[in-house]
Amino acid sequence: MSAASLAATLRASIAQSWRGSDHTLELVIAAVFAGGHVLLEDVPGVGKTTLASSLARAIGGRFMRVQGTADLLPGDLTGMVVLVPGQVEPAFHPGPLFANVVLADEVNRAPPRTQSALLEAMAEGSVTVDGVTRQLPQPFLVIATQNPHDHHGTYALPESQLDRFLIRLSLGYPTRDDERAILRASPKRASTAESVTDASHVLDAAREVDAVRVADAIEDWMLSVAAASRVHPRLLRGVSPRGTAAWHRVARALALVRGRAFVIPEDVRDLGVVVLGHRVVTRASEDGADVIAALLREHASPG
Repeated sequence: MSAASLAATLRASIAQSWRGSDHTLELVIAAVFAGGHVLLEDVPGVGKTTLASSLARAIGGRFMRVQGTADLLPGDLTGMVVLVPGQVEPAFHPGPLFANVVLADEVNRAPPRTQSALLEAMAEGSVTVDGVTRQLPQPFLVIATQNPHDHHGTYALPESQLDRFLIRLSLGYPTRDDERAILRASPKRASTAESVTDASHVLDAAREVDAVRVADAIEDWMLSVAAASRVHPRLLRGVSPRGTAAWHRVARALALVRGRAFVIPEDVRDLGVVVLGHRVVTRASEDGADVIAALLREHASPG
């Protein structure tokens, strides 16, 4: 099965249980193929858990959910070594990070030390407990949700940790027709998503991303936007080289999802804000996404 066919099959399966924007679902699947993680910033009750659990079921993977609370410890995520009655050697009990899709709900309610443990696992694909490093299953995707910073009892993610998320999205409210369908659906609609593939096919699609071509003119455009962000008067910190590389990779993944072996300007433009907006630091109390959107308008795309 080609990556484009796999993406279409995943979208059809997830759509059985999750009602939302096709474009959002397309970006999430592109993030899966690119091997990145997703940050969802939204109000409660718009389907974040349903999206994550349906995705896990569709790829034939294991789903785990972690609720961010003030008393959540790193070991609650990574697992811990414990003494078992009747056994001489202590045993490792894996935590919820040992899954293919992990929903870290309200991640900004967890204390900073626990946030760091999660983000280290995202960056390394492994966890270290009592000096032993253990690999996490592949594919490994974290979908973290974050409340607005003005909500009571939250710890804002530092900019260096936000940079670990490939894309930042807001699901928004469903359309009237989608909300009507939600009203009429079973409360357990997430269980209707079908397993349509397995981990090996998802990993095959991820390897195909490397073969997607990006023209020099498109790369020059991306580099110009990144360079302009580093001297922009409204920004304290612009896009890092890691941010540009993330933009480049997920653009290739999105092209693959859309059935092409080459990137076009539309792929890059559709991703600019969601990939770069959370990777910059503004001088005033504005969202970096607005500055990135302005830069994309100011720098004409090739073709």
